[in-house]
Amino acid sequence: MSSLESWTLGTHTYDGVSHATYRKGGGPGVIVIHEIPGITPAVLEFAEDVVARGFTVVMPSLFGRPGAEATALEIVRSIAAVCVSREFTMFALGRTTPVATWLRSLAGELHRELGGPGVGAVGMCLTGGYALAMLADAPVAAPVLAQPASPAPVGRARRADLGLSRRDLESVKAKVDAGCQVLGLRYENDPAVGTRFDTLRRELGDGFIAVEFPGRKHATLTEHRQQAGVDRVLAFFEEKLQPPAETAP
Repeated sequence: MSSLESWTLGTHTYDGVSHATYRKGGGPGVIVIHEIPGITPAVLEFAEDVVARGFTVVMPSLFGRPGAEATALEIVRSIAAVCVSREFTMFALGRTTPVATWLRSLAGELHRELGGPGVGAVGMCLTGGYALAMLADAPVAAPVLAQPASPAPVGRARRADLGLSRRDLESVKAKVDAGCQVLGLRYENDPAVGTRFDTLRRELGDGFIAVEFPGRKHATLTEHRQQAGVDRVLAFFEEKLQPPAETAP
């Protein structure tokens, strides 16, 4: 089993807010944003796959105990921490989560260091829409939304909401119109995702690529891992972030 011991522990601070980060690999940058309850072994396994494909992966630890299993107790602890934190929104409509500004700063720092067309970003579950929020105002060239589940799907409006302010949604749409694509993954009958994929199709048109699997499971890249989904994400990162190989004369 993979261990965080092989990752470099760091920190990133923006506007007085600091979070620990874990970094590994080389090549273009990819930010892996963990789901509830935190950086679990399954999240780490996915991140190691990204590293193995030739990317520099940075995992911020936003909540939870890094490395802990996804037990019921860990999930309850993380949800409680998120609910009382001013960095996260779980129920607000038409609002970008405050932690997005911190993530945008992290993306900007990584891109300035590594260069290239931009960085990749993947969010999961509660953080599933964060990659989209980062696209609005950060050098993100490969945003991935894995089972986006925020705001909590309580009521028709929240089930469809993307967790973005109107201004950020317009910024995202402008970037998509300019050629940036957005990749989304879900199980077709996952109630946590609500009707967000319908909203994404309507707002982003052909710029939204949906990868959907049958069933009612949830975590496409981690606890209920679909290898076809992992492979599609890795291919997306390669296509958008890695320069094409030079052709020999």
